[in-house]
Amino acid sequence: MRRLGETLESLEHVILSRRSEPADRSYTSKLFSGGAPLIGAKVTEEAEELARAAAGETGDRVVSEAADLLYHMLVLLAFRDVPLASVEAELSRRFGMSGLDEKASRAAAAQNPGGDAT
Repeated sequence: MRRLGETLESLEHVILSRRSEPADRSYTSKLFSGGAPLIGAKVTEEAEELARAAAGETGDRVVSEAADLLYHMLVLLAFRDVPLASVEAELSRRFGMSGLDEKASRAAAAQNPGGDAT
């Protein structure tokens, strides 16, 4: 059995290949041609489907919808030229930090985008 990271890296590689070499019969290529609006709509749709499945469907449905969401998220990241490793680095940075503290630090940074103390 493959590690999660290996599977996601392999999938990212396939997605990137569809971006650089579009295929006529590729769903991924179709998403790329629709741009951020289409890909973003699919991410939103899959997130909603995952939330509904979690609220009242089988574990298998939750797994299926989670996989769909991860796939579409990877397509969106690839469209924006954001490597999955960047997301992993951000998660690693947050590891061990209270989620409430991390969220508060983002709110403070948003209120003071220039970073000066005045």
